[in-house]
Amino acid sequence: MATDLKQFSADLSAQFQGLKGRHPGQWPLAPRLLCALGAVAAVVALGWYGYWDGQFDAQEAGAAEEIRLRGEYTTKTQQAVNLPALREQKVQVDQYVERLQKQLPSKAEMAALLSDINQAGLGRGLQFELFKPGQVVVKDYYAELPIDIKVTGSYHDIGAFAGDMANLPRIVTLNNMALTTGKEGGLTLDAVAKTFRYLDPEEVAAQRKAAADKKKGAKK
Repeated sequence: MATDLKQFSADLSAQFQGLKGRHPGQWPLAPRLLCALGAVAAVVALGWYGYWDGQFDAQEAGAAEEIRLRGEYTTKTQQAVNLPALREQKVQVDQYVERLQKQLPSKAEMAALLSDINQAGLGRGLQFELFKPGQVVVKDYYAELPIDIKVTGSYHDIGAFAGDMANLPRIVTLNNMALTTGKEGGLTLDAVAKTFRYLDPEEVAAQRKAAADKKKGAKK
């Protein structure tokens, strides 16, 4: 067996001798097969780097795009199926926003609301030591008016006054509340009452213009 293997190796090696100057068509079988395999490998390598590689990249990109489109299709299909429910939810949200807007006074109604707050305190037997409306803070869709208040009275009267604030038809909140005991056993409440109003059309237009100017400035 070893002798046959040595003989085969010798014969194979002999086929690769004396090839110089001879036409490849006249080479023995082994060199021709090796040369053909080399040519095939070279063609495959050139095809891979010159053509197939880009095709595979395009195929991967197409597969990724297909996955994205399938996901988008699924999302839009779900939206289409849920469209009646979404429309109903929008109607409910619009109604809720409308109810909230009705709780916000207009600019002309602010004076009456301030009077209601003052009368709520007086109606509970409280003594106002301070009732000072602050600077109006304009937000995107509403304006906020802080009012510094300081009232003196019994514990129950102050508690009832805080409850009256919560039950007003307009939105009024009490913030930064601090209770201190007076010399005669009464209590003093320091707080910031905040009430809100919706913006009138001129204020809304001014807010939109300011937002647009800010956006243009940011782009520059």
